[in-house]
Amino acid sequence: MVDDLHWLNYAPFSLTRDEKRAWITSRMQALTAHHYTACQPYQRILDGLGVSSQSIVSPETVPFIPVSLFKQLSLASVAEHDIVKTMTSSGTTGQAVSKIYLDKLTAANQQKVLVKIVSAFTGAARMPMLIIDAPSVMKDRNMFSARGAGILGFSIFGADRTWALNDDMTLNLEAVEAFAEKYQGKPVLLFGFTFMVWQHFYQALAGSGNKVDLSAGILIHGGGWKKLHNQAVTPDEFANRLHAVSGISRVCDYYGMVEQTGCIYMQCEHGHLHASVFSDIIIRDPRDFSVCPAGEPGIVQVMSVIPESYPGHSLLTEDEGILLGEDDCPCGRAGKYFRILGRLPQAELRGCSDTYAAQF
Repeated sequence: MVDDLHWLNYAPFSLTRDEKRAWITSRMQALTAHHYTACQPYQRILDGLGVSSQSIVSPETVPFIPVSLFKQLSLASVAEHDIVKTMTSSGTTGQAVSKIYLDKLTAANQQKVLVKIVSAFTGAARMPMLIIDAPSVMKDRNMFSARGAGILGFSIFGADRTWALNDDMTLNLEAVEAFAEKYQGKPVLLFGFTFMVWQHFYQALAGSGNKVDLSAGILIHGGGWKKLHNQAVTPDEFANRLHAVSGISRVCDYYGMVEQTGCIYMQCEHGHLHASVFSDIIIRDPRDFSVCPAGEPGIVQVMSVIPESYPGHSLLTEDEGILLGEDDCPCGRAGKYFRILGRLPQAELRGCSDTYAAQF
């Protein structure tokens, strides 16, 4: 263990700029020192870069490694017998996948942090849950990577879980209508991956000519927009079309990755993705990796305070984003807020939705 876990008591969006910078800097120093000692490949990387935990004086000076490195190296900071779970990223056939090694502590903290972040948007009460996927996803070990883990992770927020799709990915209209009728006018949670929500739920429902009343519900979705962008479907159109067939008005996207499970970035009511106190985001210029000011697009670097069993606390992603501001989002949540612009050119498909959509 790097240090005590007092930080688990933080409210997700409670620290303003100076408070959070001090906290993130301290935690990154501790994690970097821990992984330097415990993971030899990581130690060699930092030695090659000529940096160490002592080099960290601010979030901007935290050394990062490319997220693709987890596809090429075995990076663990715990003994093999302490690994309780190995997470794998989404990947199309022939694509290498990331392998993320979790011990009990890191796995437990991932779940605790996920609960705190999501509950800040949905409330503490568990809601009846409609999962926009097929039950077979939990049985097929080839699919049980980021997609299965995502469903499993978000299922802790649901009660009386209902699957919206049959195993052949067709809409189970009877089950959806029964769910909507049973909980009409009551808060419900819908969860699914973006492209699958669009193709197998919205398009199938619209094509059937049926409408269901889920107007009191909230939809949480994520996992990639590439396929929908190619179809010229904007986030606004996505939300409006879903509202037309289901009455649902609360649609919440999120940004996250298996390499930093638990530290997701939820979308607020104003369409902004938010970094919690458990994570940080920096936008870097692709030419020299300098820090981009707010409003200037660049490569997304993400930091997470959770990973102790593997050196995934500071990663350079393959995504392009833009910082919109800090501590002044109209939603009232403290911290940085931003937008993801898409994948960098030549970057592999990574999101669950994009990986699934690549099959079509």
